[in-house]
Formats: sequence, structure tokens, C-alpha cells
Amino acid sequence: MPGKFGLLKILQYFCDIKIISFKNHQSKFVMKPIDENKEFEYRGTIYNGFLMLAINLLLIPAVMAALFITASDYEAVWLWVCAAVLFIVFCIMLGGYIIQQPNHARVMIFFGKYRGTFRNAGYFWVNPFMNAKKISLRIRNMDIQPIKVNDKVGNPVMIGMVLVWKVKDTYRAVFDIDSENPIQAALAGTATAQTAAKPDALESFVRIQSDAALREVTGQFAYDSEGTTGDEVTLRGGSHEIVELLEDKLNERLAMAGIEVVEARLNYLAYAPEIAAVMLRRQQASAIIAAREKIVEGAVSMVKMALQELKDEEVVELDEERKASMVSNLLVVLCADEPAQPVVNTGTLYN
Repeated sequence: MPGKFGLLKILQYFCDIKIISFKNHQSKFVMKPIDENKEFEYRGTIYNGFLMLAINLLLIPAVMAALFITASDYEAVWLWVCAAVLFIVFCIMLGGYIIQQPNHARVMIFFGKYRGTFRNAGYFWVNPFMNAKKISLRIRNMDIQPIKVNDKVGNPVMIGMVLVWKVKDTYRAVFDIDSENPIQAALAGTATAQTAAKPDALESFVRIQSDAALREVTGQFAYDSEGTTGDEVTLRGGSHEIVELLEDKLNERLAMAGIEVVEARLNYLAYAPEIAAVMLRRQQASAIIAAREKIVEGAVSMVKMALQELKDEEVVELDEERKASMVSNLLVVLCADEPAQPVVNTGTLYN
């Protein structure tokens, strides 16, 4: 059975299959569940950069000594071989120094295999054959330019937002998002161009997903309370509810890239230009109607008070016809847009 067990080990390593049990020489296989968080801390060997720099500098006099020491021909050959080896070691060691600032991380990749994420700040030396991809964990700010979206009732509106985000899962940010720009890679043909394109690709992913989330949220609400019923949340009035829903949608969309939304705020909201003039007239009409209602309400109150004061003070006795005439005149004066012109009546009401 050793051959069978060796085959199982090979399958376990290359096919990511977990062996549950061995009983009566029968094996049971199940596929390992997909781990949502594949990021883990780097546990490999890391040395202090200054210590390794001192050791690296000591190789220079060692190489010089091996080259210029006088010896026999046989010993000279070995000294030259040692000098060559020391020089190669010196050159290889130069590629292992990294400087890491706070709120930065290094995704350690060894010949294509993820070895962990290193987050400590300082000057270090790692295996020169380790590919340490640098990624920023700092908070970033993004201004999403206003886009045209139809609201719940079909009105085209212009809406924009400010997004504050940061990288939370370095594994997903590096390996789950295609950060290579094929055009730049074809032109440059170097890893430097591909690495330089990564931040732009990540920001482009955030921008596109933010645009989609903003469109989805905007389509669920009306611009204002016109055409809505009850206490329905609107884009203009329900800022807190809108922001909470927007942040939830953004976190849901950006989680696949290991990105966390710190804050999202609407910074622009207006009707689209093609209907802005019409909607402005509608708003003006609504404002005029509300003002007229207030004026009429105040005028009726004042007329009522005037009639009541005349009756209580017994200034003059007015019949119903005279009261109606007085009410008409007072309403005209109080509700008119322009000052009323006084007219002196030289006769009587009935002549």
C-alpha cells in the first residue's frame, strides 16, 4: 500500500484534496471548502536590514583579499573561485533589501506561490528570490463624477459622490483582481510597467463598481416627494438612509477585491439639464402655491379678527351684506401682490 499512500499525498498537494481518514485501507476524499479569507501573516525568515548590510559590505574586502593574495597556482585557482562565489553572493544579497513604511504591506510570493503578507514597518532583508509586491493599506479618497441616472419615477437626475476606501485583504487585492495592463506590458515588456499599472487598475475597479452601485441605489428612490406617497424616502430628503444603503452596496461589490468602504457621501444631486428648466418651474409653482396658502390663511385670520373686534367694541353694526363687502375688500387688500389703491365712496352701499 505505500504506492497508494504516495499517490494520495501527491493528489493532496497538487489537487488541494483533503484526506479525511484511513480505515481498512479505504480512503475518503472531500474537496476543501473555499476559504473566504486566504490572507495570512508571513512567517518566513526576515533579517534586520542594517545587520545584513554590514555583512554584505564585509564581502567586499573578502573578495578583494581572495583576488590579491599571493599563492601557488593551485591555491590561486581556488581563491579566484572563492572570489567569484563571494561576488555572486554579494550581488544576490543586494536584491533582498526592502524598506517598508507604516500602513504598507508586502505580499510575499515565492516562485508563484503565496507565502503570506508582511506588515511590519522598517528596513529588512528577505530572501532575494522572494517577490515582495508592495501594496498600500492607507485610506484613499475618490471623487465619483456626477452620472446621469433615472430615479424611481423615471426622471433623469445627475448624482455624484465622494468615496473613502482602503485595502483590507491584500490577497484578494493582488491575486483576485487583474492588475496587469496588457497594452503597457506589451509596449514595455518589463515587470516594472506591470507593477506600475496595478494601482490604476485597482482604482479603476473601485470606480466602475462604485458607478454601478450608485446607479442601483439611485433607481430605488425618487428625487423628491413629488409623485410619491406617505413618508417615502427620497434622494433629497433621506440622506442618512441613502448613505447607509450605498455603503452596504459598495461593501458588497468591493469585498471581492479585498476593499473596505470607510465612508460614502453624496456630493452632487440635481435634475438632468434637459428637464432642469421644467422641474425648476414646477418647484417655483409649488413654492408660489405654498406661499399663497400661507397668505390666504393669514388674511382670513386677520379678517376674522377685524370683524370680531368691531363686534366686541360695538364700533358699528354691520348686516350680512356689509360684512360680505368688508370681507371682500380686506381679502383683496391683504392678498394682492401690489399695494391697493384707496377709493373714496361718496355714496352709500345701496346707491
